[in-house]
Amino acid sequence: MVRRPNVPAILIISAIYWGALLYWQWDELFGTVQADQMRSLYAVSLSLPYVGFIIWGTSTDLPDNIQDIRYIGRGLKPGIFVAFFLGAAIWGWIDQVLVGFLLVGVILMGTMAGLCLTCLLYTGEESSRLFGLKRLVDVYPSISKPEGHVRFNSKLWTTTFVLIIYFAMTNVMIWGLSGATIDVFSSFRAIMAGASGSIMHLGIGPIVTGSIIMQLFAGAKIIKLDLGNSDDKQLYQGVQKILVLIMIPVESIPQVYGFLEADTTLVSNFGQGWANAIIVSQLFIGSLLVFLLDEMVSKWGIGSGISLFIAAGVAQSTFVGTLSPLAVNGGSFALENPPAGTLPMIFYTLRTASFSEMVSANGFESIMLGDAIHANPVVALFSSVIVFLVVAYAESSKLELPLTHGKVRGHRGQYPIRLVYASNIPVILMAALLANLNMFTLLFWSHPTMSTVPILGSQGSWSIAEYLGSYDIGQTQATDGFAWYASMVNGVGDWLMPLLNQTEDPYGHSLWQVVLHVITYVTVMTLGSMMFAKFWIETTNMGAKDVAKQIENTGMQIPGFRKNPKVLERILLRYIPPVTLFSGAFVGLLAAGADLLGTVGNATGTGLLLAVGIILRTYEQIQKEQAMEMHPVLREFFGAE
Repeated sequence: MVRRPNVPAILIISAIYWGALLYWQWDELFGTVQADQMRSLYAVSLSLPYVGFIIWGTSTDLPDNIQDIRYIGRGLKPGIFVAFFLGAAIWGWIDQVLVGFLLVGVILMGTMAGLCLTCLLYTGEESSRLFGLKRLVDVYPSISKPEGHVRFNSKLWTTTFVLIIYFAMTNVMIWGLSGATIDVFSSFRAIMAGASGSIMHLGIGPIVTGSIIMQLFAGAKIIKLDLGNSDDKQLYQGVQKILVLIMIPVESIPQVYGFLEADTTLVSNFGQGWANAIIVSQLFIGSLLVFLLDEMVSKWGIGSGISLFIAAGVAQSTFVGTLSPLAVNGGSFALENPPAGTLPMIFYTLRTASFSEMVSANGFESIMLGDAIHANPVVALFSSVIVFLVVAYAESSKLELPLTHGKVRGHRGQYPIRLVYASNIPVILMAALLANLNMFTLLFWSHPTMSTVPILGSQGSWSIAEYLGSYDIGQTQATDGFAWYASMVNGVGDWLMPLLNQTEDPYGHSLWQVVLHVITYVTVMTLGSMMFAKFWIETTNMGAKDVAKQIENTGMQIPGFRKNPKVLERILLRYIPPVTLFSGAFVGLLAAGADLLGTVGNATGTGLLLAVGIILRTYEQIQKEQAMEMHPVLREFFGAE
């Protein structure tokens, strides 16, 4: 049945978008200066043809006689988009007061509004309104898949090359950035796989955020796509790529306008608006390169680029935190300035300090539990080792379903259902969700513009920002509100020391608030990981129905049961859903527990758990690739080309 446009939703989206533009230019439009009124009116009016172009460009095909024109036919729509963008940029260069409104309000927000309206106007017969974006998905630039089998050595070299590029990019600093930069993702650096102040400042944030949004929409059945269908799955992945491209400026622009301050020289040469635009463009290029590198690893390398970057960053932090011989504050060694690494710190302190000095200065407690000087205590190293062993054991634990070949007698096999069936992806998604929660609550609390937004902003009307998350001046971590209660508990200093000493924590929270913080964080991580585990297996063809089809296609069956995909599905339903929820709860609880104890190198418990799981999975992937290289028939079983 052909659907009709969703008129109520169209009206809501239109009201939100143009209402936001009017709110942005309210003082100028309704001020007393006629020149400002006309300038703002023209700027707001530009959004109408631009949104109309986005809707027309994504929902219609050009006539055949125009498409057949050489060069012009294929480049007409991109050319019009470039003309809009350059026109807005030139206008912003002439009138620098409007550069932010034109590039952010009209171009970026207009693109988002236009894509939403395109879906809501879709009248086709397909299962989802997302098919309204199919034309855009088909022309979206991406890394092409290999036409045939890629040899193992080539995959290995590609993965190594991408890793080298990643480390190089973490050392390319943003040009024109002030030294007074505030890192919004400081507590989530290990998970975001980025480097503060570099073009990798956002890390994998936009990629993971796009995946979170799509999975939440798919899990809530807002997006009605059958991911077992190749066309639906291709559309799902394509829309996710478009969403990633949108999330890059969505995450970078608010940070630039408030926390990533431009250097005074850059501001004096280009003006504040264009100085911010230059920094945003560098963040956009860096994040886009990360996205392309991730896609290159997925198609031409081994494993996942996202996982590779996380593991590389955490491994580096853990190595330095354990073995670094450099003094904490630089200079010569002293009891007040010991080596930064856990093992050098232990050896130096025990060799230098006397027993009486250790007792009088609480030296043993400092070494074991840490303080402002001892950032990598023994308990952090112990926690790191425990996480490694537990993850290694969990990754090796699995339930094996016996399989036999229906036509070849004596041919047997197993289908392994791992204890950690959904791998570590749910924890990545949950940690990224908490990082975005921290970022946006911080922006609504202290951002010069976003803090004035009604309801959500700290200075806005009917503000609830205090309950969402409040922050001390100069701090990037919440000190109260839901954002604090759900925030990462980073080591024993955040909860155990206040409880042992029966005193308030550094932010002045009472003991019951500290306990509630621990309970809330553990609960949020556990339940959130369970939810994302369920969504993940459904969007990656790891559910019972999809696995039954895969086993059926290989000619295998469970001995003692009829060769029927429905029978296989019923058997797998006994195991896969419970194991999926258990694996999500397990990795979420383990990550939260590791965060409570802390880890060396400020890698966080979540980051270390991810790194260990990723390294073990990568090792298994390498073994599988080698096996398929020696036995090509296995490629058919694993669905590889």
